[in-house]
Amino acid sequence: MGDIGTHAAHLSEYITGAQITHLCADLNAMVPGRMLDDDGNVLLKFSNGAHGVLMASQVAAGEENALKIRVYGEKGGIEWAQHEPNTLLVKWLDAPTQILRAGGNYGDRLSSYATMNCRTPGGHPEGYLEAFANIYHNFAKTLSARIDGTEPTKEELDFPGVADGIRGMAFIDNVVASAQSDIKWTEYKI
Repeated sequence: MGDIGTHAAHLSEYITGAQITHLCADLNAMVPGRMLDDDGNVLLKFSNGAHGVLMASQVAAGEENALKIRVYGEKGGIEWAQHEPNTLLVKWLDAPTQILRAGGNYGDRLSSYATMNCRTPGGHPEGYLEAFANIYHNFAKTLSARIDGTEPTKEELDFPGVADGIRGMAFIDNVVASAQSDIKWTEYKI
């Protein structure tokens, strides 16, 4: 969970805007002699009443870095996969699946956060390394604004902070505590 799960937990909170409040975890060391878990499943409860499932495994044969998130609501759902970072699937209850693509020239269809962080025109892949560049860029823009005595934009403030790091470390602690407990649901503690 410390290597893969904490990133997925942060992503789930970032995308939904809700925080994990309770969890129920099952951790396993599938490789004989391994000191740390290499496979885990976590049931999640969020502050907005939503429920989720987080699966993280280093023993899923044939899977590469298959980080994927799905969020479902009353009218449909969204699906995003890291190996295809420019594509967002929007799945409607009453219409065909819609495919949204990232790209700097789609400003009329994407949020201000998405267009702020798209550096290339549609059809040109952005991915893993650009994600780090976006974090550094937004942090630098925020720092420059603060040095200049101006307010950074809400888009420039879109980078993880200390609280996100603390929540990530707390996620690992909470998952391990839950996996070792006989209690079904454990409260997420910072």
